[in-house]
Formats: sequence, C-alpha cells, structure tokens
Amino acid sequence: MMNREEWESRDMTALAELQRKGEVSPRELVETAIARIEVLNPVVNAVIFKAYDAALAELAARPDKPAWLGTPYLIKDLHAPARGLPLTNGSRLFRDMPAPAIDSNLVARLRTAGFVFLGRTNSPELGLNASTEPFAYGPTRNPWNTGHIAGGSSGGSGAAVASGMLPAAHATDSGGSIRIPASCNGLVGLKPTRGLNPFGPHRGDANFGISHEHAVSRSVRDTAALLDITAGPDVGAPYFSAPPEGGFVAAIARPPRRLKVAYWPRTWWGDEIDPECASAVTDAARTLESLGHDVEESQPDFEAKAMIDHMMTVLMTTLGPMLNMVEQQIGRKIGPDDLEPQSLAVLERARATSLDTFLITLMRMQLEVRRMAAFFETFDILVTSTMAMPPPPLGYLPTDHGDVDAFLEKLFDVAPFAAPFNASGQPAINLPLAWSKSGLPIGVQFVGRYGQDAELLQLAAQIEEAAPWFDKRPNLAA
Repeated sequence: MMNREEWESRDMTALAELQRKGEVSPRELVETAIARIEVLNPVVNAVIFKAYDAALAELAARPDKPAWLGTPYLIKDLHAPARGLPLTNGSRLFRDMPAPAIDSNLVARLRTAGFVFLGRTNSPELGLNASTEPFAYGPTRNPWNTGHIAGGSSGGSGAAVASGMLPAAHATDSGGSIRIPASCNGLVGLKPTRGLNPFGPHRGDANFGISHEHAVSRSVRDTAALLDITAGPDVGAPYFSAPPEGGFVAAIARPPRRLKVAYWPRTWWGDEIDPECASAVTDAARTLESLGHDVEESQPDFEAKAMIDHMMTVLMTTLGPMLNMVEQQIGRKIGPDDLEPQSLAVLERARATSLDTFLITLMRMQLEVRRMAAFFETFDILVTSTMAMPPPPLGYLPTDHGDVDAFLEKLFDVAPFAAPFNASGQPAINLPLAWSKSGLPIGVQFVGRYGQDAELLQLAAQIEEAAPWFDKRPNLAA
C-alpha cells in the first residue's frame, strides 16, 4: 500500500502510469484509496455509501487489462446510475429504493476503461443547494477549514479529492455544481459543453440541456484524460458536441493560440464582490496578459438576474413530474418525513407552474442566452470569479425553511457567476488560483466558446504551468 506522500504527490494520470509500468498493482491503488477514505471520511463526511468488497471482487474478476485498470473513483449521489450503488439523490425519500441495475453511459465508459467505483459522494437533497448539508447524511466539511462549506451540489466529491482520498471524482453541474465545489476545495472543475459527455440511457434530456456531468480533479491533464474516456454522444442524444481530433490530452500538449480575453471582477449587475475574489480575477488577467493574450475588462450585455430566474424556474419545474412519478411508485403522497422544507416548497412551486408559464420561461431564458452569446463573437474567453466570496461557514445556506425566493437570493449572492453558462451550454472551468488570508481556496472561472473545450483546456494547462497549485494541500489532523 502506498503511503500518504506517495499517494498525494501524484495525480490520477501519474498513478495510472505506475500501474501500467508494473510499479504498483491495480489492487494496491484501490486498497490505498480505501485506506485514505477510512482515515479521512470521519473528518469531512464526503462518502455516504461504500462498496469496497464489491469493487475489489469486480477488479479481481476482470479478464482484461485496460489502461486505467484499478483507478479508484467515487460517483456522486445524484443523477448517475451505477450498477450496485444505491442512488438516493441526497434525500430520505430515496433511501429505501433498490440500487440501480444499470450503469449510465458515462459510468459504463469509465468502468470499461478500468475505473473501480468505491462508493457514492454526498450531495445536497435533489442537488438544490450550493452547500452539501442534506438532512439525510449530514454536512460535508471543507478540508481546508472544517467549519466551512465544501460547496454544492458536488461537495462530497470536492471534499473527497481535496482531502486526499483519491485524485479525481465524478461530479454534476446544473447551476455551478462542479465549479462551485472546485472553487471551495481548491480543485480543477470543468463543466463541459452541452452534449460533449453522454447522459443516457436513463434520461432522454438533461433538464433541457442545462445539466452536465464530468468531474473534479487536482490537475488539468486529469480533467482532459477523463474527457478522452467519456466524451462522445450516446444513442439517441439530442445534443452533440464533437471531441477534438486526437483527443483532449493531446490537445493540451500544445499551447493555445493568442486569445482575446475579457475579465469582469464584479457581479453581473455591477456590485462589488469580496475583495479577495476580485483580486483573484485581476491577478488572473495579469497572468494571461503576461502569457501573450489580449486582455481587457468587459462583460456580456444580458439581463443576468432574469436569465438566472428563468433557468431556476425551468430546473425547479422539472422536479414536479419526476416526484409525481415517485409518488405513483411508492403509492402515497410525499411529505415532510421525505423531503426537507426547502425541497417541499420547491415541489409546491413546481406543481403550481402552468405549462404556458413553463414554456414562456424557457423561451425567455433562451433569448437571454442569445444576447449573452453575442459577446463571444468578439471575445474567445471570459474570466470571472467562480464565487462572490470565499467559502462561507456551514449553515450559511439552510434548507430548514420554505421561503424559496429568499433562499435563491442568498444562494446567488454566494455564487452568481456559474449559472448563465448552464443556460448557454458553454464550457466553463474553475481553476484554483488564489487562497484567502484565512487559508480558504478562491477559484477563478474561465468560460470558452460553445464547443471549444479543447481550447479552454489548453489555456487552463498554460495557466497551470505559469501559476501551479498542485502542491497546495490542506493539512488535516487525520
């Protein structure tokens, strides 16, 4: 078994290379990850379901030797079916449901490549929060300061990777749920272009193209390597974004062309953000300028608050039919013993939204997307803070009340920058480029043109070389 320094000093790609060279066995990789989870999870509460025996048995039974054999991985407890892993969506409502009998296509591609699934990571109920504090499993704590949030909704995955359990983990994103935890935990977090990664066969569409899946990791090359495994359409996909010829890892070996970059160190509506977050944006802009890119301060011309309101209405309304089907399945009405007060209030709002209202809202969201997208006819890249403040304390975004409007207002006071690019489907990545005076990570968001994930990753790799972060790790008591 590898010791802590041997384990944490390598990213996923480097660990897989040791395995391919025969310097470690696939089982040793898995057993080291298991040991790290057992030590660290009591501190951060990132993993809510463990499947160690099944994972080791599956590894031992494999007749083939794929390139990533034995790479340990955790799957988020939201959206992604994985054979044998219970899927509860962070909720008491689903805790007694049988585990899925199938893999999603993304999970299946990872499994085929040799990844070994050790369990599920914590998620806020139904993914409805930017902090991971579900009633069902309790709060996930930030490894950099356990009194603070780890972000949401992929907070369990973020804390698992940042704490040193393993080098990368599955994540999903419907309004910033990859980028916000990446920012909170000091990680790389890419939301790919709509349709680049598959989301079937259990879903025909991922919330009208708003929802995405990928990962959080400690290096740009791991993020690129995972895309090389998972990217490409599945059967019946309503959207399609083509991977680059030769793949993403090959792409990031080349520097990006000279790019026209805009940066914006305030909110979309012009308010000041936390000074340390604003400084991280302006420092990133200076770094890009030093790398030879053309940089200026500018922002898209669109009604950001309206777009976010429209998008959240679309997301919340789609929960209604899904939970109606659950009621039919369990043969009773959903009540306060099933869902948190905030989730129940969202369900009530969803059921009260008419079809006309829903379709008009969707149309208005798409019109704002058109306005925002025009900005990227002039600029290749937009740089913002990922969050408007460093990770706040646990309890800052409570779900024990039913005031949906007040909750959303506070949530987007914390993290207003990510959601527009779920609506537009553009690629957007968090890079861990700053830390607060109190030692908490501060992420910077880089947004690319639709379908230009390779170019965005090329830029991310260039920044990683100029301003490396890999050796910055939290010092947990464990």
